[in-house]
Amino acid sequence: MKYAYVIGIDCGVNTGLAIWSCQNKDFDLFGTYKIHQAFEIVKDYFLKGHIFLRVEDARKRGNSSKNSSAMAQGVGSVKRDAKIWEDFLMDHGIPFEMLAPKNTKVDVAFFEKATKIKARTSNHCRDACMMVLNYNG
Repeated sequence: MKYAYVIGIDCGVNTGLAIWSCQNKDFDLFGTYKIHQAFEIVKDYFLKGHIFLRVEDARKRGNSSKNSSAMAQGVGSVKRDAKIWEDFLMDHGIPFEMLAPKNTKVDVAFFEKATKIKARTSNHCRDACMMVLNYNG
């Protein structure tokens, strides 16, 4: 096993974060946090052992001419957050990959069936969980 934990990050004002234990084959932690809180959690897990991050990167999303100006501004904010995560991880020497947004958007029913998690979750948390679910490290 290469990594003890794989962490999924869904960037945004509300940062989705999910930590998958490669040894236990289960989520160690999941939730929605402010970006600075998510940084602290990642640093704590980095001190625990080998981790790998999978970060959803809106900069890799295809352009759509159907976006309103308000939506485009929101996407711009998420793109900035992706860059901040990238800089943070490089500065701390934490291995990571930046992922194009795809195949993480699921409804509550599908999420509960796939993860067996019955707790209330935000769409950001569910996105982060789906990025790391069953990752083998």
